Amino acid sequence: MSRSILDETHIHPAIRSKVASHQQAIVQEVMAAVGGNDVVVVGMGLNPFPKIARKALDLINQPYKYLAYGNYFNSWRKRNALKMWTGWPTFPMVFVKGTLVGGASELKALIDNGEFKKLLAQSDRRAS
Repeated sequence: MSRSILDETHIHPAIRSKVASHQQAIVQEVMAAVGGNDVVVVGMGLNPFPKIARKALDLINQPYKYLAYGNYFNSWRKRNALKMWTGWPTFPMVFVKGTLVGGASELKALIDNGEFKKLLAQSDRRAS
């Protein structure tokens, strides 16, 4: 299954650089964290679900990198760039070995069914 992304040929040449560079600093920061850490949690303040994901990782003594970007009252444009990049609509965004696995409930399900340990045991698949 492939997700729909507007093909560059359907973006006028005069705006392609603006589209390509929009909020890329935050995307590059997350990409670097994902490339350098086995587990990354991207969240935001005032949202309880990043805390739930972090607690689940803490309970199994799994180290992770946490990145927080604003809260409901600010930084939404930056966070929107992450949503457009990943296609994931909510926070947290949890990455394991470079793969987006979902949010807090998806992470908990992976931990509970043993898939999380299997993902960690796989050879390094982190991608940019």
